[in-house]
Amino acid sequence: MEQQVLELLAATLESATETRNNAERHLEQLYANEAFPISLISIASHKSVDLSLRQAALLALKTLVLKTWSPSIDEFQGTVLVNDATKEQVRHSLLTIATSGDEERKIVAAASYVVSKIAGADFPDQWPALLPTLLQLIPGADDARLHGILVVLGNLVEDGFDEEQFGKSAIDLVSSIYDIATDGQKKLASRALAISIFRACFDTMELMYQTDKASVKQFMQQLSDAWSPFFIEVLRMPLPQIPSEDEGDESGTSSWRGVVALKTQVVKALDKIHNMFPHLLTARTLDLFSTLWESLQAHVGPYVALYVTENRQGRLEDADRLPYTLDFLVIEELDYIQTLLGTVTVKREMDAQLSPEKMSDGKEGNNWISQVMMILVGYAQIIQEDEGLWDFDVNVFLSEETSETANYSPRNACANFVQKLCKWPVIDSLLAYTKGIFGEGNSSTQVKEATLFVLKQILDELDSYGKEIDPSIAREYLEFIRPAMKSGETFLRARGFIVAGRLTTISSTGLFEIVPDLAQQSLTAIENDDSDVVKVSCIRVLQDYLKVLPSTQAREFQIQTVAAISNFLGVQDLSELKESEDLLDTLVETLRDAIMADPSLCLDHPALDVLFTMASYGASNFQTTMLVNEAFESIASSMSAKGPETYAQLCAKVLPTLTGALDVGDMTSENALSDMAISLLSSLAEHGPEPLPQGFVATVMPKLYRVLFSGAEFTLNQAATVTIRHILAHDAQQVFTWHDPATGKGGLEIILLIIDRLLGPDVDDASAAEVGGLAVELVEKAGADQLGPFLMQLLTVVAVRLSTAAHASFIQNLVLVFARLSLTNAKEVLDFLAQVRVEGAAGGSGLEVVLSKWLENSPHFSGYDTIRQNVFALINIYKLHDERLTNIHVQGDLLVPNSSRIKTRSQAKKEPDQYSVVTVPLKLLKVLVSELANPLTPDVPGALQNNLIPSDNEDDEWEDESGVLDLGGQSTRAELMGYMDESQWQKRQWDDETQLYLVNFFKQVSTEPEFQSLYHSLNDDEREKLHEMDKRQ
Repeated sequence: MEQQVLELLAATLESATETRNNAERHLEQLYANEAFPISLISIASHKSVDLSLRQAALLALKTLVLKTWSPSIDEFQGTVLVNDATKEQVRHSLLTIATSGDEERKIVAAASYVVSKIAGADFPDQWPALLPTLLQLIPGADDARLHGILVVLGNLVEDGFDEEQFGKSAIDLVSSIYDIATDGQKKLASRALAISIFRACFDTMELMYQTDKASVKQFMQQLSDAWSPFFIEVLRMPLPQIPSEDEGDESGTSSWRGVVALKTQVVKALDKIHNMFPHLLTARTLDLFSTLWESLQAHVGPYVALYVTENRQGRLEDADRLPYTLDFLVIEELDYIQTLLGTVTVKREMDAQLSPEKMSDGKEGNNWISQVMMILVGYAQIIQEDEGLWDFDVNVFLSEETSETANYSPRNACANFVQKLCKWPVIDSLLAYTKGIFGEGNSSTQVKEATLFVLKQILDELDSYGKEIDPSIAREYLEFIRPAMKSGETFLRARGFIVAGRLTTISSTGLFEIVPDLAQQSLTAIENDDSDVVKVSCIRVLQDYLKVLPSTQAREFQIQTVAAISNFLGVQDLSELKESEDLLDTLVETLRDAIMADPSLCLDHPALDVLFTMASYGASNFQTTMLVNEAFESIASSMSAKGPETYAQLCAKVLPTLTGALDVGDMTSENALSDMAISLLSSLAEHGPEPLPQGFVATVMPKLYRVLFSGAEFTLNQAATVTIRHILAHDAQQVFTWHDPATGKGGLEIILLIIDRLLGPDVDDASAAEVGGLAVELVEKAGADQLGPFLMQLLTVVAVRLSTAAHASFIQNLVLVFARLSLTNAKEVLDFLAQVRVEGAAGGSGLEVVLSKWLENSPHFSGYDTIRQNVFALINIYKLHDERLTNIHVQGDLLVPNSSRIKTRSQAKKEPDQYSVVTVPLKLLKVLVSELANPLTPDVPGALQNNLIPSDNEDDEWEDESGVLDLGGQSTRAELMGYMDESQWQKRQWDDETQLYLVNFFKQVSTEPEFQSLYHSLNDDEREKLHEMDKRQ
């Protein structure tokens, strides 16, 4: 059988898809054969077999185990196909492969992973000897075998053990890991791997802490007492001599990598402990801070030598995913020292050491801050690898500059660190350091650039929370910035322009008078500088200048800025511009700010043409399209506010371009370009006057009609539908009098055809998501007189489509049709729905279908207007006291099972949520009660309420000082400001009008017999909510 399996495994590695799929199917057919797993083990064990086939055998075995080994494995597919005897043989053989000590690392990793999966199902009941066997092997294992054992243990901790299994083994496991980590005779890489496993244990211990706090506390305290001194000892361990790249033997390289890997894992472990169980380290916080600071001081020299002076490769990990290059260690150290800086213990000490008395010239505090600045500048220098990348690709430079890169580096970590230091007078200390750097003739341009980079971070942070900057200090800095702007070195010159813009546009510096001159210098550099890095830096800094320039001067600079961007684009390879997302975004943002100085001027120069050019190349980039839409929306709004004539001029200028883009997108099947064009048309129509300019409908409607009947993507259908709704809202008369020359159909008939298509069974929910709004607009604008018999047909089609709708936003959009009509004609809506028959629906009544979907989804509706209209409509329906509604049963409350077990996704499919069944009047009340604001904090979203309610947790002492909310931190402020975004509150917003209407409604009906009978059927929370409302009145 082995030969057959070998052939199938070889076929799974073929590039031909059909061959590969056939082989995988044949392998699955062998699952029921008892010899199959043994054959796989045999192939994986034979060193004479090709490595790729051995890996494939272990991969096939892993799949077999996941699908057929045990019901306790999430991926299990229903039938156990491996008998107990075979299981025992597989377990023994896999463990032998993983811990033999003479296997390839890839084979060890693959085998250990399968072991961990089996252990999750079988340990300890069916495999009680697993962990004891591994731990017994450790004392006598050589380096190679120890590595295999550690790999298995690591996989077990991460994937194999649950909390109960880990709890029974934790003491022996952690003790053995500690012995390896602290054994100076073991390989440094093995010791680092042991610490990595120890760190992984904390994830499971955190889960255990939720159910057994006392035991976990005691155990963790013991671990801290044992491990912390060792960790501090490793942090103080000096780095070996930097190995030469040409070194013949491996000893120097191995020693260097081992020490770096060991120290990196120690810092990562400390950071993990601090984040999960901070109280454990409180007593050692100052010791850790000083040790870590000494380590950063010691490492800056080797770091500069390796990455700034030389061009050594960084960001490297070994086969066990352990980082072993110095840049990784520095990042971890900088990040962890920031964590420590946030603790009350360190803050208190810093406040004492950096008091005004100790910060005077020559005093200890001032010297310490100066040392910090020197170290941060050292780590903030541009490394050679980045210099080459940024010179080659300016987009990479911009992504780093805007901190929107995944390549987190020591430079980025320094930026975060220096911002944390801004609670103390760092800008003064940096000035003294800057004078020394720029005053010395031997300071490198990298150090000067890094100094200005650190200054930029300080300026950003101080300005973000409104702290004033002494104008005299600002002017002193300017003396060093101006020469940097004229430097012969590209990155220092670019940094000079960037920092000049930031420094002079902060109001407290009092430097506004020189902004026009600096802005002009930036424009000159865009035109004349040889470096694209400098040019894009100047383009970006113009955003700062345009925001603070007086309106008259900003208008003057608008024309120059547009010309500069246009000329810059003219010399770029536009075919590469699509991939340069950050560059495009920067250009669009600057152009937007220039245009907004006075949007009406765009009619006289090519600003809009430049905007549309960039839009066409960035159409597939979400961020670019968002910026373009934002810019154009502002332009359309501003132009419309100036009157119909100005708006008509805007339409005359942009409509040919936008409709032409739709034609190009249609011919080339570029959906992104069409999507962008329709989005801009939508903004144009949304902000249009009433009526729209003559010819607007004739120009736009045929294009939209074609898109909606072309089978386009859902985003195009949605945008086109919204655009038509805006057009109808602003000028229904022009729509109804227009006739399509291609089809001869009138505007009303065209819209009815569009609605009919979108509500048809061939169009998915996402594509039709906005059709409800269009239908409502049509009914309200055309009325029953113009629609005639089409009105009933339209509403019938909406009800039928609602019966099959599943997408939440689509359901809301369709329900809104009936909700809007119910605001004035609730009885007529119910009468109509009672006559509609919907195939496949329970009872076949449109009334049942619509009300069921309506009431079930109402709590999830979003948007002020929608929620308000929905509440008013439901109240109108309730007030009818229609007896037909008492005979309709809909979904009630969720029935919560009496179990604390967390459902997996597979269990949720097998055991879906169950709900009670209630009548429509009762459900109406439940929905309306749910719309009442929370009586505790009615104006605060739920996510914040949880943080405002005082905690009665008896274990508050576990919340270490590092968890204190840092309101001065930029990231904290950004997070808090994020709560102002409706999307962060799941768009469930309260408004006073709706709340007042609800309160008055409940007061009015509270004495009615119908309400009294339903009140007792509400649940406890709902009755309590009404009770609290009554008490507040």
